[in-house]
Amino acid sequence: MKNFHLPLADDTYRHLRSISETTKVPATSLAREAIDLWLADWTRRERHRAISNYASEMATTEFDLDPDLEAAGVEHLLHTNREVK
Repeated sequence: MKNFHLPLADDTYRHLRSISETTKVPATSLAREAIDLWLADWTRRERHRAISNYASEMATTEFDLDPDLEAAGVEHLLHTNREVK
């Protein structure tokens, strides 16, 4: 494990300390968890962006989705009540 010095704004520091005292969880553990969650979210969003960019670049090329496969995917999403974007 590596150490990382992270200056915090006064309000952020007080809020973190307050939650630490309330939950009896060390502030460093809370900060580490918050950073891990943010990094996981950023990675998910970046992966989504990369896939969207790739799909846009491949549209109408030989690497575009097969129309029947695409229709089947949309049909599946509609029947599983998942939002189609």
